Amino acid sequence: MNVLIKSATIIDSKSEFHNTTQDILIENGAISKIANSIKNTKKYKEIKLENLHISQGWFDSSVCFGEPGFEERETIKNGLKTAAASGFTAVALNANTNPVIDSNSDITFVNAKSNNHAVTLLPIGSLTLGSKGVDLAELYDMSSAGAVAFYDYKKPISNPNLMKIALQYAGNFDGLVCAFPQESKISGKGVMNENIMSTSLGLKGNPALAEELQVVRDLFLLEYTGGKLHIPTISTAKSVALIREAKKKKLDITCSVAIHNLSYTDDVLTDFNTDFKVLPPLRTQEDVDALIAGVKDGTIDMVTSDHNPIDIEQKKIEFDHAAYGTIGLESAFGALQNIFTTKKTVELLTKGKSRFSLEQTPINIGNKANITLFNPSTTYTFGKNDMVSKSKNAIFEGANLKGKVYGIVANNKISLNP
Repeated sequence: MNVLIKSATIIDSKSEFHNTTQDILIENGAISKIANSIKNTKKYKEIKLENLHISQGWFDSSVCFGEPGFEERETIKNGLKTAAASGFTAVALNANTNPVIDSNSDITFVNAKSNNHAVTLLPIGSLTLGSKGVDLAELYDMSSAGAVAFYDYKKPISNPNLMKIALQYAGNFDGLVCAFPQESKISGKGVMNENIMSTSLGLKGNPALAEELQVVRDLFLLEYTGGKLHIPTISTAKSVALIREAKKKKLDITCSVAIHNLSYTDDVLTDFNTDFKVLPPLRTQEDVDALIAGVKDGTIDMVTSDHNPIDIEQKKIEFDHAAYGTIGLESAFGALQNIFTTKKTVELLTKGKSRFSLEQTPINIGNKANITLFNPSTTYTFGKNDMVSKSKNAIFEGANLKGKVYGIVANNKISLNP
């Protein structure tokens, strides 16, 4: 793959060309030249776009595609197309499938499905067999096949001894254990944040306490085992404070927050729109403020779209019975830019790679091209036409977003949006 990118502003603090506007020549998938002006003497394909900015390729640590088993929601092929259109050059795929990805052969299947694509797919294996929370899955075998972490997607491990053993065992091969922060006996049948809003709407509440008890438990277990833990999608102010204290103790802990939990509060549920039914639930403004502060000071290590396509039959029903989840890849960049500067947004979208065994690829001469192309200034209303996913359960539908993605250059391939 050979291409000449013209007049691109480089946003990459790891690059010597950071904050400059340059031409970038890519030959055989690697950056061969960066200069103020490069003549296209070999008549390569040129990319010249309005207000073009580029950065290192973006990474999302939590996406679901459905395949195998839930192809009506999303396939791996279209999921990777969606990721590319949204500016992501790598995504970590959850074991939210049927059957659950919990063996060496399952990891091999997913990897084979993603071969020869511009987007790198990083499979996350289930922590327990069938994600049932009873017996550990084949962690080492899955790691050998390419699993980058182990996680029962949105399913808490209720047995503390099982979590302790998982951390100890995975520590033998530097495996990353992910633990969903929810104490199920406390959350019960709650479908939204337990607050004055849940009372007024007549919906069962899922209290912040349910998350915080589980976070405390897992941090104590981590301190005991000395393992390697990632807590995905925290949502409360106290969770931020607890993880901040754990980091002061030098525990090997990271965490993420879903972009929608930075953007909305439980106030939006007044019309019972099931697109806003997510897990963990949308919380209060106090929680949102604490989460944003945690992102800014580095307590929260990464943001995620928590992309989870759900078919219409499971969303267009009563709120109590609707499935949790929203698509989020397509809206991630624009939604983050409503909260943070372009520089900070790009930083957040490129963080977390090393935690999931992915190399950083600065925009420097000699490096492989792993680049996202975007215009940070475009404003628009996010709608169905902006959704590439098969499922259209978008929490940001109708929202005003800032910034449009042009596409990616990665894995010796070019993927540009129409």
